[in-house]
Amino acid sequence: MSDDLRPDDVPGQHDLGPAVEHFDEVVDEQLERVRGNAVLDRVFTTASHVGDFSLIWHSINLALGIRNRNPRRIVMFASLIGLESLIVNQGIKRIFKRSRPTLTGEDGLEVRTPLTSSFPSGHASSATFAAVLLAHRTRNPVAALIYTAAFTVATSRAYVRIHHASDVVAGVVTGGLLAAIARRLIRRAGADDLL
Repeated sequence: MSDDLRPDDVPGQHDLGPAVEHFDEVVDEQLERVRGNAVLDRVFTTASHVGDFSLIWHSINLALGIRNRNPRRIVMFASLIGLESLIVNQGIKRIFKRSRPTLTGEDGLEVRTPLTSSFPSGHASSATFAAVLLAHRTRNPVAALIYTAAFTVATSRAYVRIHHASDVVAGVVTGGLLAAIARRLIRRAGADDLL
């Protein structure tokens, strides 16, 4: 199998319909216009790296937990984002088994080769999940920076061509839904101080 996979290379592995395929192609064409820009290449490659294993989100969680002197929040967030990752990477992705647009990312942009399938984007899901749970623990401009970081990490996955654009959109929706469920469950348990 070649490094540069196209939608018809692996039958049944990524057919989400012609409208989704068209959306992915249009977005990829737009991104191709800016790929190769040294600054953007560095920004999005770095964003993709810091999103690996939710490193950026664990770091922000730790910083906010220390600042707020609430170690229980640190543990709760780490547990929740671990559960989110399990649901997305070992649950939802196994249902869709979608092939990635490339196996190793865009030529010249070094990123870690993921072991899971493409749909939805785990980076986009965890970024959205983390932003929803972390941003409310602080005020602007820090909250805005958290959301900007989440957007950048999510977008980076299509930019480096390790995900289709629709994978990223689905990841954002998935992360948002899982964050809403997590917040509701924690509030029902009367543990608002852990959010």
